[in-house]
This record gives sequence, C-alpha cells and structure tokens, in this order.
Amino acid sequence: METYYLAVDIGASSGRHILGHLENGRMVMEEVHRFENGMAEKDGELCWDVKKLFAEIKAGMKKCKDLGKVPVSMGIDTWGVDFVLLDGNDQVLGNTVGYRDSRTDGMDQKVYEIIPEDELYARTGIQKQIFNTIYQLEAVKQKHPEYLEQAEHLLMIPDYFHFLLTGKKAIEYTEASTSQLLNPHTKDWDRELLAMLGLPDRIFGPIVKPGTALGSLSREVAQEVGYSCLVVLPASHDTGSAVVAVPSNSENTLYISSGTWSLMGVERPEADCSPESKRLNFTNEGGYNYRYRYLKNIMGLWMIQCLRKECDNRYSFAQLCDLAEKEEIPSVVDCYDFRFLAPESMTEEVKAFCRESGQPVPETVGELARVIYHSLAVCYQKTAEELEQRTGVHYDALHIVGGGTNADYLNRLTAEATGKTVYAGPAEATAIGNLAVQMIQNGELADLTAARSCIYESEKIKVFQA
Repeated sequence: METYYLAVDIGASSGRHILGHLENGRMVMEEVHRFENGMAEKDGELCWDVKKLFAEIKAGMKKCKDLGKVPVSMGIDTWGVDFVLLDGNDQVLGNTVGYRDSRTDGMDQKVYEIIPEDELYARTGIQKQIFNTIYQLEAVKQKHPEYLEQAEHLLMIPDYFHFLLTGKKAIEYTEASTSQLLNPHTKDWDRELLAMLGLPDRIFGPIVKPGTALGSLSREVAQEVGYSCLVVLPASHDTGSAVVAVPSNSENTLYISSGTWSLMGVERPEADCSPESKRLNFTNEGGYNYRYRYLKNIMGLWMIQCLRKECDNRYSFAQLCDLAEKEEIPSVVDCYDFRFLAPESMTEEVKAFCRESGQPVPETVGELARVIYHSLAVCYQKTAEELEQRTGVHYDALHIVGGGTNADYLNRLTAEATGKTVYAGPAEATAIGNLAVQMIQNGELADLTAARSCIYESEKIKVFQA
C-alpha cells in the first residue's frame, strides 16, 4: 500500500493540491485540486481572501479521501512577507492586506528614521523590498495602531493556515526570514530591533525549522475532511520549497526559481550582510536545514502575465513566446525597477520605459513580449556576474525550476545571455520540495542529498546549451 503525502502549494494567482508518493525510488505526483487566487480590493486595500483560501484547502483535502488516497501528512507553502494579526480570541484584526497594496508607500523612510537603512541590512541581511513585513507593520503602526495594541499573535500566511488546521501556533523559519525582522546569526527574531521599532514583543512567537511536525488535524477539521493526518511544516516560503527541489547536489549550484517572481541565487552556509552585498541588493533568506538562500528578487514572469491579461488572455504563454521569437526589437527594460510591481498597465509602463530611455518603443504584442523576455535574460546575466563576484565561484551551469521551465524561448535566451548550460526542471518544484521535506520527516528519504537525487531521477530535465 502506498504512503501518500499532500503538498498544498498556494501562489499569488492560483493554488493546487498535489499528492506524492515514492514508487521504485522515484517520486510520483498527482494533482487532485486546483483553485484561483488573487488580491481583491476591500475598504480601499488590496487583500487576500483567507476564508476562501482555507475553504479551498479543505476542499482539496476532501478529494484525497474521495480518491481513496489519504495522506499520512500534509503541509502548506505560500508566498512570503504577508501576515495576519490575531487578537486574544484568535480573530483576525483588520483586513489581510497583500504585498502589492500601496499602504507601504513612504513607510521605508519612517523605518529609517528609527534605524538607518545600512544598519538595518547589516542586522538582517534582507534585500530592500517596499512590501517586506517590516514596512507593512510600520504601515499598521501608522494607520491602525489599535491593531497592534489588541494583537496577541502575528502569523505569516502559511502559519495561519497551519494554525487553522491544527489549533497550534508556530512560525516557520523560511517564511519568517522574509520579514526583515530576523537575526541571521541566531535564526530568531531580532528582539532589540523589534523594541526599536515599537513592535509588541509578545506577538512574535517561537520560530521552528522546516520539517517540524506541528501536530494532527484538529477534531473539527478531521471530521470535515473525513480523516486525520499529521501536519508537517515544509519550507513554507514557496521559494524555500522550490530550492529544496533544485536537482543538484553540487555545493556550487546556481539556480533561478522562475515563476511570478524570478528568484536567482545560490545556497550558502553563512549570511553575507556586507555593505557590498547591500549595494548589489542581494538578500539572505532562510532555507532548509538553516542554509541561506543568497539571492536577488527579479520582477519575473509577472510582467508577461500582466501582458497576457491585458490582451484579454487571447494568447497562451507558448503563443507569446512564439510571437516574441519572430520579432527583432532590441529594447531592454530594467526588471529590477519597482515601476513594474503593480502598474495600471504593464503594456504602457514598458512602452514608457523604452520611450524615456531613448530606445525603440514596442507596439505589437510580439514586440512587447520580446522586450520583456530579453530584459529578463539580461537581468539574469547581470545577476549571475554579481553572484560570481560575491562568492568567488564560477558557475558553468544554471538550474531553472518552477513554472518558467516551460518557457523554452526564455530559457534559450538565458543560456545565450549567461554563457551557461541551462537545466530546466522540475516545473512543479515548489510542490516537490514541499513533498520532499515531508518524506524526509517520515524517514522515506534519508536527507536533502537523497531527496535531490530522487528528484533528479524522477523528473525530465531539459538542457539548453550556451
């Protein structure tokens, strides 16, 4: 009889439940449920509908029972930085505001009045992103101080869902590391920083490692879904799980977790909180087994997703690649620029950048797609050079995991731009990494090395030569 594990992988635009098991030493996966996600405006703020998302989590769990494939454990991963504040009755205070909301505008300067930007990076090693939890909490402090007065607990989004499943509160390390409130040396909250910022110490609970067995489903949830199982915390930041699934055991592996965001980096045993690392805008996010994901956030396929939406979804992503490949416009935009984070129109923003920088302005859908894809490849090439500079290592290969592995055109451009052999796959890296951590916890896989070897043998990896 097979031993099943359930990964619930929730991204910014969709979520999915994937059952996994081992068969002849290979990981076999089956998608059992998929649902839409996205921010919607509520009270003038862009918010997540956590009630709807939790209903979808339970709906997918029920389908496992209907299939006769009850998992021994499950775990949830999501995006980073967003959170809920709970009062003494475990009720959510205010809206669950998403990271693309404008409430953080100007909050960085408020924080820097308390602690200079250079000192903040030296303490946390986290890349400046205006939506980091630290700036979101400053926005709460400025606009809704009563929430912080009433709050008893802060839980990151996946931690909140794990709490709803088990009734137990814990904050998983990789997710917490995106907050810009952790000490990278102690792997715990920087309590001195919290005090400086005027944030209540009581709401920042214990941080636990990925692979922690939180507990079984609560009686109410077990009755609703039709079974009980163990809840095991994966690397609950989706990029943390995706990096677990990079199919390489080399100590010097360069990767891109390619999806809505492109997260490009390496794994390191120690954080680099140096001024030069800050100048280059690298981050030191937590990884499995306390490894550091030394990486840079690049705007990623969000730009092409917006273009597709603005074309009323007339084109598939494959068709956009085909259209782009036929064009020759040489223009390039800066995919690091926050003007592309949440523009009213990505099409017009790309055109404006080209116009302002004196480059040919793309007019057709194909030209716009080509500009975006080429711009991403150029960003990858620049970031690879910076990583080699910081680590002192030359990387011959680049592993791309996540949804972007299916963008063959972009992967070819990346190989050409970086001069590296590109290995693309697995596409479902986040769910696979989630499952792998559960399998390690249950003893079916010995450790991370065994998990990555298993993933390499289980997945078809596409190769693009420079």
